[in-house]
Amino acid sequence: MQLTSRLALMNWLTGQGLTGLPENELLRGFCERCCAEGLELSRGLVVIDTLHPIYEGRGFRWSDRPSNESDAFEYGSTADGDAAKSWRRSVFFHMLENGHDEMVIDLAEAPSMDFSQIGELAEKGHKHYLAFVHRFGENGALGLMDCLYSCWTTRRESGFSGLELEALRDLVPVLGLAIKSAQQVDIVRTLGRVYLGRDASEQVLRGRISRGVTERINAVLWYSDLRGSTGISESIGPDEIIPFLNDYAQTVIDAIHHAGGDVLKLIGDGVLAMFWGEDMADARRAALRAEHLFRKNVAALNKRRAAEGRPTTSAYVGLHVGQVFYGNIGSEDRLDFTVVGPTVNEVSRIASMSRSVDRELLASSEFYGGLDAAGRRYLVSTGRYALRGIGRAQDLYTLDPEVDANEPVTGSYERYLAG
Repeated sequence: MQLTSRLALMNWLTGQGLTGLPENELLRGFCERCCAEGLELSRGLVVIDTLHPIYEGRGFRWSDRPSNESDAFEYGSTADGDAAKSWRRSVFFHMLENGHDEMVIDLAEAPSMDFSQIGELAEKGHKHYLAFVHRFGENGALGLMDCLYSCWTTRRESGFSGLELEALRDLVPVLGLAIKSAQQVDIVRTLGRVYLGRDASEQVLRGRISRGVTERINAVLWYSDLRGSTGISESIGPDEIIPFLNDYAQTVIDAIHHAGGDVLKLIGDGVLAMFWGEDMADARRAALRAEHLFRKNVAALNKRRAAEGRPTTSAYVGLHVGQVFYGNIGSEDRLDFTVVGPTVNEVSRIASMSRSVDRELLASSEFYGGLDAAGRRYLVSTGRYALRGIGRAQDLYTLDPEVDANEPVTGSYERYLAG
């Protein structure tokens, strides 16, 4: 590849990296342009570490022939199990262990090598293999995101020429920089969703970051609290407390997200969430849908935990509707994007009242009154109560016991929730 062609490809990578072209498209564009200039790539693979609660890294593939393989993938921990065995047999692991930045392999010698996937590449007609490990400096790393790996093959019998190897040494770091840039944006979005919540993270990333900037919205608020969690935590070993809390948090959060809600805060073992939109009747129904799905999730979880000999529980859920301030609250150097206002205090009091009336779901009169007629027939009043710290008494509502009794037969409540 001539110098002018290399410079043109570098300019393309730089421009597309700045505009935010996705990683798999960067790789595809890079490989196709190399081939067009006579650098006959047959396969390209780029793998980069990431910061994610579940995944250890992301990978991107390109092939000169149609393939059933996805052009983008994620993988979990390589610390143990089969993944660890495969990783320790990889060319990349060998390079890291031996301090190599580059490795060239004649695939005719693949049968004598113990590297994973090398033999398979040779069987598929690839002739020459080039791998790079690009390590990030201390200021360029994010936690364990400290390396970018890539490998390249050709089907040409003579393999890569010296000039082609030289071209790839020049070009791949520029591709790596563009992919690293795209990955950092993905990481920010992922961590924003995980730690702030779906909508709050989008608001922050769109630039709503000024202290005190809020909007007044009408929302359905959800507050749930685990039943008897303090006693359970005191009765189990320290190593069991976090798995116990995580198990039940998963059931709550999955249900809320599935129903279209946003989790705003995890407060101890409590969860504050919000459902909102132009149609508040739909938001109310979504909250009921989440509560119903949560009960199903808990039943399945409790069955599993009981079979394992572990303690089980459920949760109290309070539902309320009202106006809240949604936005940036806090100090100049520590902000929280959340909701505040009397409605927030009231929904937590409603959830607490569930213990006193022995009901796992309690909804306020504001919530009940805004349901359509079909929804109201599934809730019944538990009486009129004065909430702690709240001046006025109000009627509270719960799911009609007849719904639970008849649901397996009729399924009418689920049909209502499905809309």
